[in-house]
Amino acid sequence: MIRRAESKDTEKIMDLLVQVCEVHHNGRPDLFRPHGGTKYVPEQLMEMYADDERPIFVLEEDGAVKGYAFCILEVIEGDTARTDMRTLYIDDICVDEAARGQHVGERLYQHVLNYAREIGCYNVTLNVWSCNPGAMKFYEKMGLVPYKVGMEQIL
Repeated sequence: MIRRAESKDTEKIMDLLVQVCEVHHNGRPDLFRPHGGTKYVPEQLMEMYADDERPIFVLEEDGAVKGYAFCILEVIEGDTARTDMRTLYIDDICVDEAARGQHVGERLYQHVLNYAREIGCYNVTLNVWSCNPGAMKFYEKMGLVPYKVGMEQIL
């Protein structure tokens, strides 16, 4: 079952956020803190649960959350250069290490696509760190293609 996240999911979501941080730290220890750092804190999650412009979806099986998808609705209207459009940005997808290989990520991604269509979005976008080739391969398998590239030069 895929549903909107609720306060009862906070502990598991925090655990998954730690897993994501560890993946990023392992790939880019110069940018990401080790051991338990997270992108969000519980108080932020509580606000996001009720925010229709920042939906969080969880996949739950047998009473356990196996993964999540954090999304952000982006609306462009009246921009002088860009066309008016609604985009659903995937801020983060995480599948619990113990549930990998069970198509949790694929089901979450398909749910996000369906949700984006339902709310009238033109597209779904996300960022993926180049130090995470497994995620890049997964997103390519889902049909995503690059639309812009971030670049850096470390000084």
